[in-house]
Amino acid sequence: MSTFSFDLAATDGRARTGTISTPRGDIRTPAFMPVGTAATVKAMLPGSVRETGADILLGNTYHLMLRPTAERIDRLGGLHSFMNWDRPILTDSGGFQVMSLAGLRKLTEEGVTFKSHIDGSKHALTPERSMEIQRLLGSDIVMCFDECPALPADRDRIASSMELSMRWAARSRAAFGDRPGHALFGIQQGGLEEDLRGQSADALIDIGFEGYAVGGLAVGEGQEAMFGCLDYAPEQLPADKPRYLMGVGKPDDIVGAVARGIDMMDCVLPSRSGRTGQVFTRHGVLNIKNARHMDDPRPLDENCGCPACRGYSRAYLHHVFRSQEIISSMLLTWHNLHYYQDLMAGMRAAIAAGTFAAWQADFHAGRAEGDIDPL
Repeated sequence: MSTFSFDLAATDGRARTGTISTPRGDIRTPAFMPVGTAATVKAMLPGSVRETGADILLGNTYHLMLRPTAERIDRLGGLHSFMNWDRPILTDSGGFQVMSLAGLRKLTEEGVTFKSHIDGSKHALTPERSMEIQRLLGSDIVMCFDECPALPADRDRIASSMELSMRWAARSRAAFGDRPGHALFGIQQGGLEEDLRGQSADALIDIGFEGYAVGGLAVGEGQEAMFGCLDYAPEQLPADKPRYLMGVGKPDDIVGAVARGIDMMDCVLPSRSGRTGQVFTRHGVLNIKNARHMDDPRPLDENCGCPACRGYSRAYLHHVFRSQEIISSMLLTWHNLHYYQDLMAGMRAAIAAGTFAAWQADFHAGRAEGDIDPL
């Protein structure tokens, strides 16, 4: 089996482009990972997700451990076979979802006990159990188990949480074992405190991981604070390993993160927005439910090559959304995912060409223009 590796091909300022190589295929960076929470990207077939340009998907440990269970997926051949996706999959550790349960969970040094949001059944998640679940799923990139406190939080709470996460990171590394062709990523914590982020990075580097994530952001702190943290956090992590910003985000969040040295991102936004009628284009965001689209024969974006833009008018997409037809979620999700992957391809090309600053200016100028005028 071939090994997991990262080749950094070019930089432009702090922005980077390269290739993550895995036995299941290459991941071009900067990379956006569509989220397949329950072993599916909602409203999309796996082949359709691939057609948008996605090299890798994200699966959710918490949801899959509860239903259909990791053990069942393992018996059925692993997550790739189960969901008919033969390319790389990254699974999160389950920590973020468990922490968001608040009143339904109890945190100790050992791990977390919690009640299922589905049926109230009791479960325990520890670094060792998280590694076992992700091994059963067969994911290519595994995330270590951590705690992610919501922001804002006081410094003592952030520091104690970060220190606990670093102890859990060491246990995750030990439990992961020797798995050629698979990678374990550590997760930097520390809130918005630069020194705590530095301590976290040092602890993770001492343990040693195949990649590193910037965790604990996009949890309520706002874009300005997030960018302030990203002005230093990625640089605290090894330059020769992939850097993953978890749970981000809106198009301008993604561009700003790449400009600050991030290589990988994921977010439910493009697929969730597609189901609610929110559409991303080069000229910003539009809502297909608005009456202005009712008689508009034009596509969502005349320069987009997705099926929604090639074959359907705004008037039709408005109609099927208002009529609550399933095809609305299918077409709008496809468009949004296509837009996100075009965004990543544009950044990769610009970084390689050394024109990323000009590309960024064009990106922001296009969004500032707003949607095309109504007819």
